[in-house]
Amino acid sequence: MKLNLGIRGHDINKNDPNDIAEDIRQHNLGCMQLALKKSFPDLNINTGTFSPGFARHIAKTFHNKDIDITVLGCYINMIHPNTEEREKLLEYFKAHIRYAYLFGCPLVGSETGNINEKMGYTEDNFTEEAFRKVVKSVKELVKEAEKWGVVVAIEGGINHPIHTPEKLKRLIKEVDSSHLQVIFDPANFMTLENYKNQEDVFKRAFRLFGDQIVIVHAKDFVIEDNWIKMVPVGKGLLRYDLLFKWIKEVKPGIEVLLENTKEPYIKESIDYLHQEYEKV
Repeated sequence: MKLNLGIRGHDINKNDPNDIAEDIRQHNLGCMQLALKKSFPDLNINTGTFSPGFARHIAKTFHNKDIDITVLGCYINMIHPNTEEREKLLEYFKAHIRYAYLFGCPLVGSETGNINEKMGYTEDNFTEEAFRKVVKSVKELVKEAEKWGVVVAIEGGINHPIHTPEKLKRLIKEVDSSHLQVIFDPANFMTLENYKNQEDVFKRAFRLFGDQIVIVHAKDFVIEDNWIKMVPVGKGLLRYDLLFKWIKEVKPGIEVLLENTKEPYIKESIDYLHQEYEKV
């Protein structure tokens, strides 16, 4: 089975749905992740924006170009320190859940936020307090998703409370619902301590929650100024041979979505991934 490759809509440098769809089609990609606020910054999108007409219009635009909306990206700070703001953000996510089926999309995805108002790396996220707040918010979202037959797809990474494969597995166990699944971005779990031993990171992730992985994000990383820096696909150190070997053996057909890869790098990154996939 061929590599099932797509891209995030907001990595296309266009704001109009038709233009984004045409650009994706011209790159011969068949699927996408759609984060409404990021792809359509000219639209005032909020919880009250959603309606059947809005969802169908957006969906039809992409489906007419044979592009599947694989996941609705709703990247919120689900543990925002201001409880009133947090509730607003959770309600915004729930609106995505309620209308996901009209986008033709079974998944609504998010990272797990930040214990502080300002997003970014902080070890404050690694506390038990931060983890418990994530569990509470994810349970609330999953409860809504169960009503609508939708999946909440959580993405872990070192900038967030769910910062290791073990923490992600623990979240899955505590929420205990088939409506919680995983967006796997291996670059997100890379650190200065483990990047030279990527095989161990991959194996742990696949062993702990491989069955729950429903989307894969594809980006790359380098070491710069003694830190992990994300770069376009094919420009860094990520072991795609490990990822593609697992996909071919365990998850054939899973959507792999380019992330953090914009022009002028999109075509060469697409070519790179297809070449690496065929090598395995």
